[in-house]
Amino acid sequence: MRLRRSLGWLLGALLWSLPLCAQQGAITESQARAFGLDQNAALQLSQSRLGQVPSDHLFRDQNGQAVRLGQYRGKPLLVNFIYTGCFKICPTSSRALRRAVDAMRDRFGVNQFQVLSIGFNQPDDSPLALRTFAAQQGIDDPNWALLAPRAEDVPALAADFGFSYVPTPLGFDHTLQVSVIDADGRIHAQVYGDAFGPDSLGEPLRQLLTGAAALQPSSFADLIDKVRILCSIYDPVTGKYRVNYSMYLEIAGGLTFILAMLVFVVSEWRARRALLRTRAG
Repeated sequence: MRLRRSLGWLLGALLWSLPLCAQQGAITESQARAFGLDQNAALQLSQSRLGQVPSDHLFRDQNGQAVRLGQYRGKPLLVNFIYTGCFKICPTSSRALRRAVDAMRDRFGVNQFQVLSIGFNQPDDSPLALRTFAAQQGIDDPNWALLAPRAEDVPALAADFGFSYVPTPLGFDHTLQVSVIDADGRIHAQVYGDAFGPDSLGEPLRQLLTGAAALQPSSFADLIDKVRILCSIYDPVTGKYRVNYSMYLEIAGGLTFILAMLVFVVSEWRARRALLRTRAG
């Protein structure tokens, strides 16, 4: 009798689930696209945020610690949005971003920039979910934080970065972008796609690292870092940055010219002084 009841309950559960499975299986890609983003509007929104400074939003990081966006100022910053329930696009783009970050750290330096991945599907993208996602994608970087915003802050946060997303029957359709932020918290560039490379991200990042503000070294080691970054070039064959020796030669030539001009000016000044003294005597 007990076995009959168990079988009856199981059969009922299976029959109840069939319409749901059939409904999910009936959703085609063309139907899913009907729920998707207006790509032109999303691009316009994203581009409109260039030069803007996002508000100082509050988050919890993957360890559950409270942090604010403003804490990450002082260095260039790469920011992307993910949702941990995504089974294809977010993992693919995150792994591509990780490879690009590894390549850029190898050439630019480990501590030259920071990375933030923000889980926008709240409350599902909890610190635990983000920590698990990081482990699955091989993200193990002390300068890469995964952040969970408050659910009520997500719309304003997304608007600040020009990030667009809409729910669909298959999850979310959202902008695939990395925002490149300068040391003052201003959006410098938006890089798009799901296969982020060290070339597409590296060039705007290198611009920031070798910009006017960045060329004010606080130590000799910092000066060496700036010169190394300035003399780096992307090699599409290896997919990494390498030394651009022609830049070193140009810098050496420039320094030699400046030194020669200084020697000439000092020599002329001394000669003029000597001439004036002779006339005065």
